[in-house]
Amino acid sequence: MKVAVIMGSISDMPVMQDAIDILKSFDIEVEVDIVSAHRTPEKLFDFSNNAHTRGISVIIAGAGGAAHLPGMVASMSPLPVIGVPVKSSNSIDGWDSVLSILQMPGGVPVATVALNGAKNAGILAAQIIGSHDKEIMDKMIAYKLSLKEAVYKSSEGLKK
Repeated sequence: MKVAVIMGSISDMPVMQDAIDILKSFDIEVEVDIVSAHRTPEKLFDFSNNAHTRGISVIIAGAGGAAHLPGMVASMSPLPVIGVPVKSSNSIDGWDSVLSILQMPGGVPVATVALNGAKNAGILAAQIIGSHDKEIMDKMIAYKLSLKEAVYKSSEGLKK
């Protein structure tokens, strides 16, 4: 199982790195690339139409500004697409990116995480894979337990 993490520009990498890191922590193979919806439409078409033939299971697509990348990928790929709205330098506080990814027409879904929420995109991709891979599911259960334990530990620390 492999997850593709793509972004519209190298400037998105600091945000998207969180998805890469969490996926690697689950021992999920990650393919990373820059695929610009506006500057490399031919690459976008090739990637979107062929990702499923190359062993990709889930696509995480991050984009800022007009943020067309996740929706365009979802329009051509049969795979689940998770969109990460990125607050970029040309963004309107990130709302343009959020709404561009969130407001998809019927028939072309894109799962959307919070602004700059690449870590959650990685976790969601791992959960999708874990729904049919017991090893990843077991790692997800352990991860969720570690979150719970961290809260209890913090709570106890306040009482001292």
